[in-house]
Amino acid sequence: MIYAADGLEINYLSQEEIKNWQPYTEIPAESQASEPFIQRLKDVGLWTPSQIAGRRWSMGCVSLEITQRCNLDCTLCYLSEHSEAVRDVPLQEIFRRIDMIAAHYGKNTDVQVSGGDPTLRQREELVQIVQRITDKGLRASLFTNGILASRALLVDLCAVGLVDVAFHVDTTQQRKGYESEQDLNTLREKYIECARGLPLAVFFNTTVHDANFHEVPSLVRFFRQHTDVVSLLSFQLQADTGRGVLRNRDQRITPDTMIERIQSGADQSIGFDTLTVGHPSCNRYAMALSINGKLYDCYDDPEFFVPLLEATAHVSFPRTDRRATIMAALRAFFKAPHLWGKGALWLARKIWSAKADLWAARGKVNKLTFMIHNFMDACHLEHDRLHACIFMVATPDGPISMCLHNAKRDEYILKPIAINGPEGKHLWHPLSGAKMPLVAANEHPIDPKIYPIKFLKGRTRVEALLNRSSPSPVQQPNAALISVEDTVQ
Repeated sequence: MIYAADGLEINYLSQEEIKNWQPYTEIPAESQASEPFIQRLKDVGLWTPSQIAGRRWSMGCVSLEITQRCNLDCTLCYLSEHSEAVRDVPLQEIFRRIDMIAAHYGKNTDVQVSGGDPTLRQREELVQIVQRITDKGLRASLFTNGILASRALLVDLCAVGLVDVAFHVDTTQQRKGYESEQDLNTLREKYIECARGLPLAVFFNTTVHDANFHEVPSLVRFFRQHTDVVSLLSFQLQADTGRGVLRNRDQRITPDTMIERIQSGADQSIGFDTLTVGHPSCNRYAMALSINGKLYDCYDDPEFFVPLLEATAHVSFPRTDRRATIMAALRAFFKAPHLWGKGALWLARKIWSAKADLWAARGKVNKLTFMIHNFMDACHLEHDRLHACIFMVATPDGPISMCLHNAKRDEYILKPIAINGPEGKHLWHPLSGAKMPLVAANEHPIDPKIYPIKFLKGRTRVEALLNRSSPSPVQQPNAALISVEDTVQ
């Protein structure tokens, strides 16, 4: 399907094409984990010298959804109207998906332990999941709204190898008592202190929509004061997908206007175009040095950093050990003598421009990375962007693009899963948790309106509550009281 946007033709996938697009199943040789993705980048003309994907890693990250349940009801949510009724996938299947991620993308791949909110999973199982990721040579990140991410839990997860924690906090979450992003800074400070001193890279995610777009500069200013703990900010632009009640994005909110807002909060220009991360319509990336509360653009010299990227390709930089990161960078740099002159000039310029702040900060330098994720609407999926996607989801059948997964989530979360148990192979049903014969897969569509009210969120919950307050012959009040088990009989 072709639509015109700003005078340009965009080829959106049809519903049939979305249905037919399947997860990746071919597993590359261990020494060639990056090759399939490099080829896809070549297919769409994005394999350029400035492209990080395929050089620094074979895949940006893979989301491992260990639960569909959440303890918030966000006005923008990528989950399905069925998600809250879906049981947690058996640990055995989670382990199989971790092994699958390792087979597809190799060591040091970032695995986002997510959901729903992963902290709703049984604590012992969450620890085992992070342990399994670590044992496979992958890097585990906990993506959470922070409500149940206590200091004690983070300590336990660090003990088994957790590398990152990403707290998602914004006004779409409708947290009581917090009316603005500025109000939510109190909560952000609480989470920052919860993670302080732990061997973790700390990230913060923010969904950007009409009601908080104007607050982006003040958010950047807030995090400028906390770069001793926080190292990455991810701004995720509103997309029409999932069960959320908000739908169409304000046309003012684009990656370019987001860059303007970020630069306003940084009080200086920050280059988002020096290095490319996957498809530029999906991701924009920049990094700044933080000195004495002020930011200094890091990637302001493409003639130095683009060849440096090639020279340091496949070098792994530990995110939780500053000294190890510096030593890894220096070792890589000293193996590229052709860049020593440009590197020395870049460093001299930085020292000179930041001399007053370096003196005030006694030489202490932190960094703050910015990511802008421009997710696609479920009905406006572009082939080239999916083909060059750096953000996968681990499905039972293999990894698939996050935006595509969101568009066909029910196909994966409602499908019975084959499990090998002590009594042989059987199907596990996601709505009841019951074991079923291999031939008993439920092929019938399910209407989420029949779930108990506790399983309803987003638009379906709003509709159910409205119908309960104004019952009609078409929708009786007890229609939402049918048990989940009834749906699989």
